[in-house]
Amino acid sequence: MARLALGLVLGVGMLAGADPAAAQIYTFVDEQGVTHFTNQPHQPVYERMVEVGRNVPHAPKPPDGWEWEGLIGITARQQGLPPALVKAVIAAESDFNPEAVSRAGAQGLMQLMPGTAASMGISDPLRPDENVRGGSRYLAEMIARYGDLSRALAAYNAGPAAVDRYGGIPPYRETRDYVRRVLTYYRDYHGDFGR
Repeated sequence: MARLALGLVLGVGMLAGADPAAAQIYTFVDEQGVTHFTNQPHQPVYERMVEVGRNVPHAPKPPDGWEWEGLIGITARQQGLPPALVKAVIAAESDFNPEAVSRAGAQGLMQLMPGTAASMGISDPLRPDENVRGGSRYLAEMIARYGDLSRALAAYNAGPAAVDRYGGIPPYRETRDYVRRVLTYYRDYHGDFGR
């Protein structure tokens, strides 16, 4: 089900990318766990997902000699994730810097907080292989939990408690910008990995 939702989000995003001004996408998850998408919400259960392609720069390129593409591909596939999605999260989180440490204490390529790293079985979050393994596993758990890529990304950024509290993407500008940025990068990186 999560793969279906990911495919639909990517497909809708690519279609919407043709006309950024008209790229408002709305979504909701029904009682059977099916994610519905539309650009014309006809029921109040729909929630605006993201503004695809608006005020979001194109995905950054990894630095010359950056050697983690293979690691991303293998690890993402082990977790049932598209490698382009994992690469997009890395770009948004650390700009491809394996030694990145945020003011809040998040570490490594996928910016794992110490508690999250420990819960994913990661002993050294600054080791790229461990960090990508832990971050990919956590992202896969959030997708399975919410059945919706936008909410999963919001939970990755702001924590699942915030997504649960607001019943969707929290009204934090940073989180909404983060979700939009990752989805844009995901679309841009789609061709970087073989099927």
